[in-house]
Amino acid sequence: MSTLPNFTHLLVLPRLRVQNANAISSPLTHGFPSMTAFLSSMWALERKTRKVGITLEFNAVGVVSHGYQEQVTEDGFVKKFHLTRNPIGKDKKTAAIVEEGRIHLDLSLVFAVHAEDDWSKERQQTDITSITTLLSEMRLAGGTLLPPQYPQHRRYQPWLADLTGSDEDKRKAFRQTCVRLLPGSALVARDDLINRRLADLQAKNPAATRLDAWLSLSRVQWHYDPKANNGDGAWQSDRQKGSGWIVPIPVGYGALGPVHPAGNVANARDATTDFRFVESLYSVGEWIGPHRLQWPEQLLWYADSQPQDGLYRCRNDYQANPVYD
Repeated sequence: MSTLPNFTHLLVLPRLRVQNANAISSPLTHGFPSMTAFLSSMWALERKTRKVGITLEFNAVGVVSHGYQEQVTEDGFVKKFHLTRNPIGKDKKTAAIVEEGRIHLDLSLVFAVHAEDDWSKERQQTDITSITTLLSEMRLAGGTLLPPQYPQHRRYQPWLADLTGSDEDKRKAFRQTCVRLLPGSALVARDDLINRRLADLQAKNPAATRLDAWLSLSRVQWHYDPKANNGDGAWQSDRQKGSGWIVPIPVGYGALGPVHPAGNVANARDATTDFRFVESLYSVGEWIGPHRLQWPEQLLWYADSQPQDGLYRCRNDYQANPVYD
């Protein structure tokens, strides 16, 4: 397993308004774009910055959501996506509808960047302006970036958090960043919850699998306990008070077969890059307030590619990093 790459600054792009982003994050989940979408946007932004002479390394990204509006029907328990009507084909028949989930987002991106030692204050401001302009010309998670609602307001201005000082200076700078990102919710990984739930399920059913544990965490289950409420009985949930806002999330891709040399697979998007068939990998995440984070490693997501094991996934060190113990 790889570790979080080194970084010297946090580049915060606050209060981005995204229209019609992709709400279907995987074949089994919806409601917010996959973290792979934000990592790919980060790499695309890095390539654009290199072309204009900015030598920053973009090594990780954090996402804080301030609001969302999923484009679904609101009547009834079962929701349906708002779909567009495709134009008729040349044969005058209605074209098939491919379901596309869309969502409007209000979020902040926190990029962990590594800068050279001679990154002066004047150059920092120039580079931030260029990066903001480049990002505004891109699509984010398939959605369109809208101009800031109040462009002159301090809350909507990008800023840098310098993490080159002592541990206490880093912690103070990060805490100040988290306060400025309120109100909002940050997505962090909770892989550890799957192990806990699996142990609980196997105590009752030794044949339980990790898939059973993931499905159990992905829904709220109720059962009737006749001994509860002093023997009067009561319905109880497996989500105990204080268990947090737990959600199922995709965290990358797992290989279904070997790597095929570039150009050997017909109809591939890129004929110059090696090709591999993959499927989604799943875990669970938790939405928490940024004020509950103590170190930037708890917020940031980074890539962990292990081609020899067929794993290409996103990682977050909310629980795994011993710095919080």
